[in-house]
Amino acid sequence: MAIRPGGEYAGRPLHFIWLLDCSGSMTEGGKIQALNNAIREVIPAMRKAAESNPEAQFYVRAIKFSSGAEWHVATPTLLSEFKWVDLKADGETDMGQAFALLSEELRTMETNTRQLPPVLVLVSDGKPTDDWKGALQALLNVPWGKRAVKQAIAIGQDADFETLQKFIDNPERQVLRADNAEQLVRWIKWVSTSVTGTPPGKEPPPAPAPPAQPADDSVW
Repeated sequence: MAIRPGGEYAGRPLHFIWLLDCSGSMTEGGKIQALNNAIREVIPAMRKAAESNPEAQFYVRAIKFSSGAEWHVATPTLLSEFKWVDLKADGETDMGQAFALLSEELRTMETNTRQLPPVLVLVSDGKPTDDWKGALQALLNVPWGKRAVKQAIAIGQDADFETLQKFIDNPERQVLRADNAEQLVRWIKWVSTSVTGTPPGKEPPPAPAPPAQPADDSVW
């Protein structure tokens, strides 16, 4: 491990990137607000988990996609300094453009021995409305795209589970399904803290069981 002047250890860089669906359907049932609340709530938990993993230095970013895709947080930001700005929902589900934008960024990352494989988390409630297949294959062809730890969270039963599973590109990891705000918070917290708290070279623990299904109309 590299050592900074003064004797402090310099953690190996690890980039954590969210890909977040902001399409118009995310306005239904308070999904977009639940997503904003979940990410804002998980930041302190990520910082606490990262304290037990000094071998890694975590940088956080986010891509949003609806009609088109763009960086919501473009600059790699240290987890200790990261602040969340709420998303708004409108438009289509151009997931393929999000994959293309991510591919472009991952190609610029140096494949060196110090940087750890990035963590990519895709959250969506619907089916892609653009040509996503070629863009996903291009992403998986990028060295860091293939080596990345990828996870997907489906919001509600209308999400495209098949596409999300292809993004994960690992049969040992399954799509996590959130049917209400409580489950969404639970899954985002698990995905985020299991990675930040896991030492480099080791697999995060298996996903916990989801909370009990509510019997009211809060189900998405």
